[in-house]
Amino acid sequence: MTPSLGWFETTMVLAVTVAMLSVVIWPAGRICRRIGFSPWLGVLAVIPIANVLLLWFVAVSPWPVRGDNAII
Repeated sequence: MTPSLGWFETTMVLAVTVAMLSVVIWPAGRICRRIGFSPWLGVLAVIPIANVLLLWFVAVSPWPVRGDNAII
């Protein structure tokens, strides 16, 4: 007999997922969009090795957007 998730566990998993979206993925996506890359790159911020690669990619690549929105 395998244990299954009850309503409390399911609610907690959903709450953690929403928290992760609002605390990690959303700001990373906004940063990527602001510097001219696809905001979908923000999803890489929660993948263990990909988040470091994302930081390096953003740090060393030339940013396509220049002007008031660029962070220099």
